[in-house]
Amino acid sequence: QVQLVESGGGLVQAGGSLRLSCAASGRTVSNYHMGWFRQAPGKEREFVAAITRRGGSTYYSDSVKGRFTISRDNAKNTVYLQMNSLKPEDTAIYYCAADPSIILSRVAYEYDYWGQGTQVTVSS
Repeated sequence: QVQLVESGGGLVQAGGSLRLSCAASGRTVSNYHMGWFRQAPGKEREFVAAITRRGGSTYYSDSVKGRFTISRDNAKNTVYLQMNSLKPEDTAIYYCAADPSIILSRVAYEYDYWGQGTQVTVSS
């Protein structure tokens, strides 16, 4: 089992940047594919980005491709989401999640472990 804690959220103006961190404890994070999801008020949780166990492959939703970058440091048991050129529509609670499956998934129900989330608010 792994415990996840997100940090780095906050209020930023449109066009600005934020870097989210997801610190893992318990089992080492290298055992899991890792993903970031977000949920805006009144909307379903949506996939943002994911990275394979050793960081060899990354995947992004079309809405963030080219603006966000997911990375991981398995030695620090931490996953990151660098968010640049932020837009008001990026406003949401951002969640880090761990997927123990063999094949990386972009679907929330495939992820077994979740953090508590961190709020990102982008003002226009």
